[in-house]
Amino acid sequence: MSFSPSNALRAARDAALSMDGLASTIHVGEAGSFAALGPAFLTRLPATPVPDPYLVAISHEMAESLGFDAELAESDEAAAFAAYFAGNPTREWPADALPYATAYSGHQFGVWAGQLGDGRALTFGEVQRNAARLEVQLKGTGRTPYSRMGDGRAVLRSSIREFLCSEAMHHLGIPTTRALAIIGSDLPVRRESIETAAIVTRVAPSFVRFGHFEHFYSNDRTNDLRALADHVIDRFYPHCREADDPYLALLDQALRTTADLMAEWQGVGFCHGVMNTDNMSILGLTIDYGPFGFVNGFNAHHICNHSDTQGRYAYSRQPQVGYWNLFCLAQALVPLFGNNLPEEGRSERVVEEAQKVMERYKTYFAPALEAKMRAKLGLEVAREEDIALANNLFEVMHANRADFTLTFRNLAKIAKADSSRDAPVRDLFLDRAAFDAWAVRYRERLAQETRDDDARAEAMNRVNPKYVLRNHLAEQAIRQAAGKDFSEVARLLDVLRHPYDEQPHYEAYTDLPPDWAGDLEVSCSS
Repeated sequence: MSFSPSNALRAARDAALSMDGLASTIHVGEAGSFAALGPAFLTRLPATPVPDPYLVAISHEMAESLGFDAELAESDEAAAFAAYFAGNPTREWPADALPYATAYSGHQFGVWAGQLGDGRALTFGEVQRNAARLEVQLKGTGRTPYSRMGDGRAVLRSSIREFLCSEAMHHLGIPTTRALAIIGSDLPVRRESIETAAIVTRVAPSFVRFGHFEHFYSNDRTNDLRALADHVIDRFYPHCREADDPYLALLDQALRTTADLMAEWQGVGFCHGVMNTDNMSILGLTIDYGPFGFVNGFNAHHICNHSDTQGRYAYSRQPQVGYWNLFCLAQALVPLFGNNLPEEGRSERVVEEAQKVMERYKTYFAPALEAKMRAKLGLEVAREEDIALANNLFEVMHANRADFTLTFRNLAKIAKADSSRDAPVRDLFLDRAAFDAWAVRYRERLAQETRDDDARAEAMNRVNPKYVLRNHLAEQAIRQAAGKDFSEVARLLDVLRHPYDEQPHYEAYTDLPPDWAGDLEVSCSS
């Protein structure tokens, strides 16, 4: 029996494999969107074209989430696909449908930087899919009114890193912006040396940052500040409307999502590198992948950004920096607090109430991190001594520069009553005696658990990844891509889609970094 698809199915398939069908799914300026806030918040302008754009990589999963078939990128319309996601106009844009760059401000490395904004990114619009609304943004499309002295471009090197890491973080279960595709061009771009241009298509429910709120607060534009806060509340946090003070409730929500994100980062050894307030998402997403890195040999004070000479954004400082950034957000929201309070004494009450909310950060972060650490150690029942046990492990790891990812992954192989199985993790420590002393405490704690070794190991392997985007893996893909060989980018994406699984054919991707990787430096230009 043969199956003949219905006309509706054929039409859907044809639309998914046509540029007209794809373009018609991306809407600009719909009610409730950021664009609908108006010209006080954004500037509409076309992208600056690049010559001869071509596809570097595409995420099939992200394409499906947006409602089209990734085969379109490699079909007869491949050239049109590359041009579209490079931002090259194929028709005259209507004025009210032009892409847009948004205005924001922020603190950079703890110093007020004034107005910033989307200096090299344009939002093309939104896709409505399965009751979700996703913004589609191109990064690297040329100068905008917010570029300051920049050229508005992104380079292939940094675009590959962002594409791979945003998808890797998603599959690790960590809130993040997503990436659809990288489009390359041989257009020369000057950084430390001459490189080639690239454009990343990134996707998120919203790209609103703490810095958007700081922008309107710093310019004493309270009505615009309120409109922005209302947009975020109405679209993402409608439950805040039920609170006595919806704007304090918004701050509380930001505290929760940021605290959870910091715990997630700490749990996988991820360092952001540029935790400026303009790089902090109001939705608690990991955003703006520049100089990031996963810790290899564990150093609590690891600095992943070569430009961060003071170590402000070191691994151990990330939770506190998250709080500092939230304080900046709270300050920006102050004009909105307390509208339900009597005018007399209102200012003092507003400050008191905001301080009470801010104090909740530690009550959100500490339990989130503790739960993460217990899961990583395979402990089902919470006991008071668990945090000291985890902290002691980190101390021994730090002293021995034991590999973060491999240490936690191999802990699953430890048995409750058989130290002969310790070798895979024990061999990561130069000071074997120090590890053995910790392992005695760990086994004593495991003896209090009811799960057997196999069940515990299975649970641990669901939270301790085997594969992360180490810098040397990204560098290998970048070096191949410089010669127009993009196969390693695709292969790495495939590996990172299953970070918790055993993948015997990709075992080499779990190896310790080679000697040459010790010279890798990642800076703000990355």
